[in-house]
Amino acid sequence: MLKNIEIQNYAIIERLDIAFPDGLTIITGETGAGKSILLGALGLIMGKRVDTKVLYDQQKKCYVEAIFDISSYHLTDFFEEEELDYHEELTIRREIAPGGKSRAFINDSPVTLDILQTLTENLIDIHQQFDILDIQKPTFQLQIIDALAGNKSLLDNYKSQYKSYRKDIISLEGLREKNRNANQEIEFLTFQMNEFIQAELKDNEQVTLEVILQKLTSAEEIKRNSLMVAHALEEDENAIIGQWQGVINQFSSIRHLDSNYEALYTRMISVREEIADISNEASLISEATEYDEEAIHHCTTRLDLIYRLQKKHHVANMENLLDVQTAIQTKLDGYADLTNEMETLQRECIAKEKNLRALAAMLSENRKKIIQAFEKNVHDMLSSLSMEHAYISVKVNELRELNGTGLDEVNILFASNKGSDYLPLKDTASGGEMSRLTLCVKSLVAGAVTLPTLIFDEIDAGLSGAVAQKTGGIIAGLSKKHQVICITHSPQIAARAQSHFWVYKSDTAARSVTSMRELSLDERITEISKMLSGNPPTEAARANAIELINMS
Repeated sequence: MLKNIEIQNYAIIERLDIAFPDGLTIITGETGAGKSILLGALGLIMGKRVDTKVLYDQQKKCYVEAIFDISSYHLTDFFEEEELDYHEELTIRREIAPGGKSRAFINDSPVTLDILQTLTENLIDIHQQFDILDIQKPTFQLQIIDALAGNKSLLDNYKSQYKSYRKDIISLEGLREKNRNANQEIEFLTFQMNEFIQAELKDNEQVTLEVILQKLTSAEEIKRNSLMVAHALEEDENAIIGQWQGVINQFSSIRHLDSNYEALYTRMISVREEIADISNEASLISEATEYDEEAIHHCTTRLDLIYRLQKKHHVANMENLLDVQTAIQTKLDGYADLTNEMETLQRECIAKEKNLRALAAMLSENRKKIIQAFEKNVHDMLSSLSMEHAYISVKVNELRELNGTGLDEVNILFASNKGSDYLPLKDTASGGEMSRLTLCVKSLVAGAVTLPTLIFDEIDAGLSGAVAQKTGGIIAGLSKKHQVICITHSPQIAARAQSHFWVYKSDTAARSVTSMRELSLDERITEISKMLSGNPPTEAARANAIELINMS
């Protein structure tokens, strides 16, 4: 509820500070006194745009601040989403500088006008006769039906699950788009991976092949040189092993004279045996070595493949090439995981949609149950407001696709006269008819939902006598559970006030200034008397005013 509003330097208001009680607050005053200016200041709080023409003093800043009690409005999620501090006592402030710059604050945090508008839609409902009213919107019409159907708990559950469902649907579409964009890359990576699979690369293979190829291409030289070693050591006429044997024989005659000589002799024998082994090994190498064109071709082909892959992937050795192969496989595995993730998420979406459709069916059933009674109650109330031949018809159309409220589209159609066709509200109801219809509807849903502060601006236009009295009764009924502020020219409505404020204009030496104050009981009687008979009021008007107040 609106607890307080402070206005400085706005239009013809120099400074105004008003505390609003709960229940029904009536605002009256002479035409031109500035009642609409108060609504204009509230418009600033609700995020409407302005220019510097509204400044009372063009050299000073305009300032409007409103304080609300929002403890029963369930707005914590909004504050969390917008990263704003939440307090049950909410302060909203608008400032307009002389240069035209405007700033908005929620609990002292600067915000955009869009955020301010979204928040205040939940705080203030200004009902003006010629506005495009919420009741014309199908979304609001559905909210009316849900309130009367007692769908709050079920709808909250549905909305929570729908939010999760939509999040999954968006994620699934993102994965599908990613998968579509990845198809070309998957094809390319698969081609590359197939090359590696066919190549069957092994650790250290390149070095091994290079060594083998070197030996194969040097076969004749290996054979020739190893054969030369074998001949030089053992087979030639002057073979080294024969000469060495002569040396051993010569030395053997003194080996017994000293242990050191014996040791040296033993070593000489070992050298002879080593020379024989070397000669034998060289012979074996010579015999085993042959030029193998097929083996050379195999090694060359294999190395060419390795070198080509290294060049293609810009690496210099086998280790790095194998790293590339691993990286390609990892990417492909990732795309395989993407497919699995899509399939899992799709199954979850199907399950959630099935559950949501079941909840939507329950919501729809509840809505349809109360329509007949709603239509009758609205007609009865309109009849009491001199619209005996006015009827509404609520049409519920089933949608194919789920939305945030289920599978229903609700349209309230209106026929204002006997024999009239039922048409959408925006196409048939006049301003006065719309005001009375809205009042009836809001009074019916008042007990079912937490409505924001309701501000009625001259809803009594064109009403008098018993109809005005009945309208006042409906407004008073609304105020039992909600804060209602009503600007009126009707004495029948004004008499219902729990708090009665009077807007008046006074003149200074320089200009006119609007002020506002709460009336005492005696002042209320006088004000209502004037509304009945003019100024000065008659005694009969005064007695009538007292009677109206006592009846309320």
